[in-house]
Amino acid sequence: MDRGTAVVLTAAAGGLIALQAPINGKLAGTAGNLQATLLSFLVATAVLFGIVALARGGFGTIGEVRHVSWLYLTGGLLGAAYVTVALVAVRTLGAGGVTAATFAGQLTLSLVVDRFGWLGVAKQPITAGKLLGVALLAAGVFFLVRD
Repeated sequence: MDRGTAVVLTAAAGGLIALQAPINGKLAGTAGNLQATLLSFLVATAVLFGIVALARGGFGTIGEVRHVSWLYLTGGLLGAAYVTVALVAVRTLGAGGVTAATFAGQLTLSLVVDRFGWLGVAKQPITAGKLLGVALLAAGVFFLVRD
């Protein structure tokens, strides 16, 4: 995939995150917080099960995960933590506040991951421009959630 397509698809997926919190928040108002998180992941699991079943290779390579560190199996745990927090926080912060805070947190931690080369990522320095970007994001979050 070329860089342009990757940016457009990633931005579109990021846009979907803005919808996820209010959708799950409404579900939580009906079913309960943890119950809504479970339902969200059950739907996602069912959809992914179907996609993998139809994909080239199917389920054939799933057994290869026995060769990776347990750390790389925690993505679902991290996703569940995010979905649970977001569906509760959307009632207080709104969709814009949750999305802004999410993005600011993602960018800030990703700079640390890049700096130290954690999780197999190539090391990249933290520059003044990157720090300015984080500071501007923090200011944006502040202005979005202060009311």
